[in-house]
Amino acid sequence: MSRTATIPWGAFSDKHKAYIKAALHNRMCVAEGAIRSGKTIDHCIIAAAYLETTPDKYHLASGSTIANAKLNIGVCNGFGLENLFRGRCRWGKYKDNEALFISTQTGEKVVIFAGGAKSDSYKRILGNSYGMWIATEINEHYDSADSRTSFIKVANGRQLAAKRPFTLWDMNPCNPGHSIYENYIDRYRDNGLPGGYLYEHFTIADNATISPQRLEEIKGQYVPGTVWYRRDIEGERTLAEGLIYPMYREAIGEPPQGNATQYCVSLDYGTRNAFAALLWEQHAGVWYATREYYYSGRNEGRSKTDSEYGADLDRWLADIPGRLTVIIDPSAASFIALLRRKSGRYRVRPADNAVDDGIRETATALQTGRIKISEALDNWQDEASGYVWDESAGEDRPVKVDDHLMDAMRYFVKTMRIATPKGVYVSPFGV
Repeated sequence: MSRTATIPWGAFSDKHKAYIKAALHNRMCVAEGAIRSGKTIDHCIIAAAYLETTPDKYHLASGSTIANAKLNIGVCNGFGLENLFRGRCRWGKYKDNEALFISTQTGEKVVIFAGGAKSDSYKRILGNSYGMWIATEINEHYDSADSRTSFIKVANGRQLAAKRPFTLWDMNPCNPGHSIYENYIDRYRDNGLPGGYLYEHFTIADNATISPQRLEEIKGQYVPGTVWYRRDIEGERTLAEGLIYPMYREAIGEPPQGNATQYCVSLDYGTRNAFAALLWEQHAGVWYATREYYYSGRNEGRSKTDSEYGADLDRWLADIPGRLTVIIDPSAASFIALLRRKSGRYRVRPADNAVDDGIRETATALQTGRIKISEALDNWQDEASGYVWDESAGEDRPVKVDDHLMDAMRYFVKTMRIATPKGVYVSPFGV
């Protein structure tokens, strides 16, 4: 273990201690389970112990994005690699990749950080052999049958030349039909893996540092009974099925009398597909969608130009004072350019288009009353009543039919961080 970090072992449950103790006797370790159950902290501790003794110099740390990898492995609530090796490491660049250079008792180690979610992510990890691969949220890494472009297959292949290969994966449960189970996790569990395979499932109850009050705060960020609650809180592999927003009727409500404190517009751009926009007003800390704009070139038999949509938007918002923030899918480059030319009227903000997290946060915002929808929004209600999960897919995916106002709503919630918890989790491991 690192010479400069003190591990408060009394804060670990027996289950976590047993997992950490057994890890280095295996070629691969997988920790699956609820959020805040301590999976990633375990893996950072295991990784630090491995790095102290391995003869291999180069190693890989990955997440869905580089930022995700650095946050969950480099920092990890104050217990990541940079903390475990405090005073003996520095951030820098290695072949244009973010890297942590660590001084260990067996020489310098280089941990290269990478994002793995995109179809071309594998390109960032070529050209190196890796001893250790530590991955967080492995189910969000890109995988395919093509071993040349699958991030998971490429990363595995890059360990073949290592003197002491070692793999650590963590994840929250997902769709039981996800390929990560069939191709890797359950396959290894059932058939074994040369060098040893260790799998453990954790729940929040396995984290001895979480108080009952903190547990209730974490639960409060989720909607009971939803797929995200069952996965993130109960640690259950479960299928996403039925209505995506079953609480949509309860979210219908009108703003109080008086002027709004803020206005915002979110829109999903389309030419043949529908062009859909929502006007949001903030009253007493609650955001209300009070107007909708909806035009389908396919249904109307004629597509509109960007200039026509821009003129429609001007008329639709003519009575709204001040300069308006417009949240829009960043792929709508031509319309973004048009709005930016109207610099005195619109402030363009590219949307955060994360689908899974955006849907989960939108469900929370609807359930908790952080957003409300006017009863006058007929198109929104039509879409919400038919917005369902694609149960034939092996991954979480909405049925992509008549979902344009749903996308506009998701852009707003995710980009404006409407459902982001106000409190910031502070690790009990003060290092």
